[in-house]
Amino acid sequence: MNKGVYLALFSIGLAQGMKIPIHYVKKKEWRPELFFGTGGMPSSHSAGVSTLTTYIALQRGLPTFDFALSLVYGLIVMYDAQGVRRQTGELTLKVNSMNDLIEKIQKDESVEFKQKSPKRLKEMLGHQPEEVIGGAIMGVLVGVIGHLCTKKNRKSSIFEVRF
Repeated sequence: MNKGVYLALFSIGLAQGMKIPIHYVKKKEWRPELFFGTGGMPSSHSAGVSTLTTYIALQRGLPTFDFALSLVYGLIVMYDAQGVRRQTGELTLKVNSMNDLIEKIQKDESVEFKQKSPKRLKEMLGHQPEEVIGGAIMGVLVGVIGHLCTKKNRKSSIFEVRF
């Protein structure tokens, strides 16, 4: 594995860990299980892809295929994190209700359709725009710091080899 992957994974873990104290400050409620949950501030999706994209930009440059691929992938991930997953959950409830109705029709049962009250969805399945932006900012910072540390280590190792 390369340093970009390590930094992105670190950034994801850091974002997940930051959700616990941020939630505590907002709600005065200690919930360590948020580390393993989806949604919340900051977005670990955004943090991970932003870290990787920033690191690639600084290591390899903006006009590279690596950067372009990472940037487009990152934008798609952040867009998805912001809303597509939430909409998918709501759509699934409707599809399940329609599937129950179709099964009753196929069995020639009397078709009395009652709208089921939907099960409570995870409230933090997707992200609010500010959570995505917060994760992206954190990811850029981790990517810059990771690049600077890598650059510093590279110079010192070259320096040591010369002497």
